[in-house]
Amino acid sequence: MTRRGWVLFAAMAVIWGIPYLLIKIAVGELTPVTLVFMRTTVGALLLLPIAAMRGGLRPLLPYWRWVLAYTVVEVSLPWFLLSDAERRLSSSLTGLLIAAVPLIGALVTWLTRGDERLDLRRIAGLVVGLVGVGALVGLNVSFRDLGAVGEVALVALGYATGPIIVSRRLPSVPAIGVVAASLVLTAVGYAPLALRQLPTTMPSPRVWVAVAFLAVVCTALAFLLFFALIAEVGPVRATVITYFNPAVALLLGVTLLREPFTLGAVVGFSLILAGSLLATRRASGPAAGAASSASGSSASEEPDTRGPLPRFQG
Repeated sequence: MTRRGWVLFAAMAVIWGIPYLLIKIAVGELTPVTLVFMRTTVGALLLLPIAAMRGGLRPLLPYWRWVLAYTVVEVSLPWFLLSDAERRLSSSLTGLLIAAVPLIGALVTWLTRGDERLDLRRIAGLVVGLVGVGALVGLNVSFRDLGAVGEVALVALGYATGPIIVSRRLPSVPAIGVVAASLVLTAVGYAPLALRQLPTTMPSPRVWVAVAFLAVVCTALAFLLFFALIAEVGPVRATVITYFNPAVALLLGVTLLREPFTLGAVVGFSLILAGSLLATRRASGPAAGAASSASGSSASEEPDTRGPLPRFQG
């Protein structure tokens, strides 16, 4: 990759590992509904004009049902559930659990596509990853917090499903338009509840900083940088940041919030990472060529800022 590509890659690996820390700080004084509303409102105000100037909104109109479906499974529900779960779970553990998204994505893809073959290698990857999730939960979570783990599991399912909706139902629409529209729809949907749940006392400065950084840097700026990363290094290399974000979340939670660094975290994340690589790695040789022809995909890494649409992190 070019030097610019490495800089963008490093920036995204860090930026999308930060939200878990910021959410943990914010939900100490804000309700999950209020936090989601503030984040999406600011993000929408920043991205909507850019999407409009780039002509990314009008092409969405014929596909509004699928844009709405994407919004629900990728933004509206996951961001609320994630914020609610972090009232009981540590930010580092939450980030590590979200690392299971590639595993779930591989499983969902296989279950919903008849031409997707689940070979022995992918089965082994799913099993290894599942063992890793079990290690994370079993060694780090008390029984009373299993409900929060369930919320994070639903978040991971949503994050895995969103890109599939885009790749199959919205392949030709501008990604920045879909992102901006999803933020607007979520902000509008949460506004009635959020305005009634505004804090009665002024939140502390650290909460305001967390919300502002979450909305401006981790949402609006992050997507602009991600689109630049796709254009610079191609969509395949760009998605590799998914494997670095949980490690950043773990590091920040342990160092800044003094969250425990446990053996379960190390073992669990290692197994999830190994399982994800096995389950999502492309086949090689003739089998790969046949699969590529059947799915109409291309091995080329030509820059395309319309795809893949990145999954939201945190």
